[in-house]
Amino acid sequence: MPASAGLGGWALSAVHGMDGEIALAGVTYAETATVGVIGHVRSIDTSADTSAGSGRPRLSVIVPAYHDAPVIAENLHRLQAALLATGLTWEVIVVVDGDRATYVAAVAAATRGVQVYGYETNRGKGFALRYGMSLARGELVTFVDSDMEVAPEEIGRMAGLLDLYDADVVVGSKRHPLSKVHYPWLRRFQSWCYQVLIRLLFRVSVRDTQTGLKMLRRDVAMRVLSVALVKRFAFDLELLALARRFGHHRIIEAPVVIDYRFASTTNLRAVFSVLWDTMAIFYRMHLRHWYDRTDSAGLSALQRGLPTAFAQAELEGLPRT
Repeated sequence: MPASAGLGGWALSAVHGMDGEIALAGVTYAETATVGVIGHVRSIDTSADTSAGSGRPRLSVIVPAYHDAPVIAENLHRLQAALLATGLTWEVIVVVDGDRATYVAAVAAATRGVQVYGYETNRGKGFALRYGMSLARGELVTFVDSDMEVAPEEIGRMAGLLDLYDADVVVGSKRHPLSKVHYPWLRRFQSWCYQVLIRLLFRVSVRDTQTGLKMLRRDVAMRVLSVALVKRFAFDLELLALARRFGHHRIIEAPVVIDYRFASTTNLRAVFSVLWDTMAIFYRMHLRHWYDRTDSAGLSALQRGLPTAFAQAELEGLPRT
């Protein structure tokens, strides 16, 4: 049974996992919004059970967020509208990666279907996605960036494609012939060079690994999560390379609609970080065969790396939803 303690108009609850340890803590207001406080990584349920009565939503949508305070509320409303239009059951898991202003704004915008988690130290997009995956309950696990530059309205169509082709992974691709995207020639050239490199290193047969919209079957997501290590931008590559490594070869591309505003972190430091992580993945996979020799080291690293949660005082004075 959850234990509760008062906090202004909010209730602080501790939810206990099956192992008896506190799995996470959260606060709820009028049983509408859910705000999670970083705690222990759950004992991951790797079951792929999708039978009626399994209690899972069809979709878990993970939204890593950073420096999006002015737009996070509007973007979450747009995402929820897109998910409602799919006719599927869903949950949204927002993970705010070390940005206090975005955390407060996301909490204020949360509704019954939206869970918000946040921590003090910026760990990187890959870390935020991995933490969100550890909390996901859905039959399908989906990623979408909080800036919504990649249109969330494509999520329903991606779920349809996954079922139609019995795919393991559906990747949103800027290079799909039906995609609608306009971005500068320099970004196109950088992307092309990177895709050539990863085809040589990993034989991942997709034309675009880095677009921030992907969908995986639950069993694929949990297998990757158990060993993945990348904290920053190359997590998309690690995910696809590991999926293929573990025998999940049915990876298809889907068209996307992208409205790039280019306030992103594509600079020399970011490029170097991606290349460094890419070579680290290659080293672990093909030289040390590290991923083949472990089945839970990624979860252990995730647990060790969890930063301090935002103080509960951050929630005081928030408008009621």
